[in-house]
Amino acid sequence: MATDTATDVFEEHRPVLIGVAYRMLGRVADAEDVVQDAWLRWSTADREQVREPRAYLVRVTTRLAIDRLRHAQSRRESYVGPWLPEPFVTDFGPTVPDTAERAMLADSVSLAVLVVLESLSPLERAVFVLREAFGFPYSEIAVTLDRSEAAVRQLAGRARKHVDEGRPRYDVDPVERRDLTERFLAAATGGDLGGLMELLAPDVRLVGDSGGKARAPLRVVESADKVGRFLLGAAKKGVPSADRVEFRFVELNGAASVLFLVDGKVDSAFQLDVADGRVQRVYVVRNPDKLVSLSA
Repeated sequence: MATDTATDVFEEHRPVLIGVAYRMLGRVADAEDVVQDAWLRWSTADREQVREPRAYLVRVTTRLAIDRLRHAQSRRESYVGPWLPEPFVTDFGPTVPDTAERAMLADSVSLAVLVVLESLSPLERAVFVLREAFGFPYSEIAVTLDRSEAAVRQLAGRARKHVDEGRPRYDVDPVERRDLTERFLAAATGGDLGGLMELLAPDVRLVGDSGGKARAPLRVVESADKVGRFLLGAAKKGVPSADRVEFRFVELNGAASVLFLVDGKVDSAFQLDVADGRVQRVYVVRNPDKLVSLSA
């Protein structure tokens, strides 16, 4: 196989490889590093012996991601404050025309699901990602993980049960989420506590991720009153003059989100989980290390 052909084949499957690696690791930079390592292995492999390049590349990427995840888990135990995945710009575009498939991919990369995936073992996470997000058959996953098909099915069952129990069940209309996000933003920046309280569910939770490198709550903030007052307090203390600030809507992790920019640089990203016309969860990422890809 010629070098240019090898490159073409790899680039054809790169979106799937990035998708697998990101869902495994929750970090864009880590996912890109894993895919780069997969490319190095692909470029030196005996490709004449590879019957199914996609399966081969996914197998290599998954194994590399499992190894990296095992090392990353020890670092996350010492993480300062709540941990959230690195925001990931999702634009499935014309490559995913089917509405059901688009919804499945968006759900599998949602912040809520990725947070739950953090509590799975590396093998359980790999099985869940390959099976639930990309629909790989159990037999192929078994080869990828060097496990029996029966063992893979057991891992899949445990992972699915754990995710179903842990993730919020919100069937959110995209238009409703966008509308509520705009109203939420207007109330928070306008100092309208009453308007904000009308939007927040009584048991709303705010999760802020700073990694100790920016101002954010070191614990999850719970209840409408506490979340509302925290947001208004943060807006009064930390928002620069209007001419330095910009709010930009973007799709992150399959849902409408907002980037908060100061002097043209991304300062934070936030996203809402919405159900029954109320905000159920507020996710705020302020760790500058996790905003690098959004500033590019």
